Amino acid sequence: MSSNRAEVRGSQRLQALLHHLRSSHSMPINSDSKLSVSKRAAVLICVFEGADGNLRVFLTQRASSLSTHAGEVALPGGKTEEDDADDVHTALREAKEEIGLDPSLVSVITILEPFHTKNQKKVEIVKISLPSKISSQLTKTEVEAIFDVPLEMFLKNNNRRAEEREWMGEKHLVHYFDYEVGNKKYVIWAITAAILIRAATLLLQQPPAFLEQRPEIWGGITESDMIILGSSTSK
Repeated sequence: MSSNRAEVRGSQRLQALLHHLRSSHSMPINSDSKLSVSKRAAVLICVFEGADGNLRVFLTQRASSLSTHAGEVALPGGKTEEDDADDVHTALREAKEEIGLDPSLVSVITILEPFHTKNQKKVEIVKISLPSKISSQLTKTEVEAIFDVPLEMFLKNNNRRAEEREWMGEKHLVHYFDYEVGNKKYVIWAITAAILIRAATLLLQQPPAFLEQRPEIWGGITESDMIILGSSTSK
């Protein structure tokens, strides 16, 4: 079965959210074809419905032996290869290699607007996977752990902190979310946190309870930021 045609299962609430996302936020696959393959990357935001009916998202902890971002929390994904048909193919291939996720279990719902980094362009892809069971087999050379977190945590102030940074004369906030499961603590931060704040905002259809203040290459000041800033100055 093609991953683009995989059956999306779940509650009526989730179906409604997916319909809203499909109809209002879809972007063309590989919308920036001028960007060279060496500068492209794609990540998978694999969202599923937990036993309590709330949405959750899979994350990985990168292997400590990697040359870049060792031990950090990340979304499954990686750099585009020459043989990849498009960004969807990249994200699915990387997810299968890293965590053993069967592409046939994944429904491609939409592609988010790209996040730019200093050295490459990340094309963020939202895929919704709702199988009754996902078996994972980690590639230990790349991934040390796989875990899942509630999507709504990226809209709350709980277990969140932020640091002000400056890049190219522009101030922005870097967000950190702390999460503990099985006596193991994880920190989700930087671009991964920014991507998940964006995904949670779209899927749950509500703004974060805090000021995002993303760097310009990640979207800059958002509409919800303007509301928060306006409220604080009017007091």
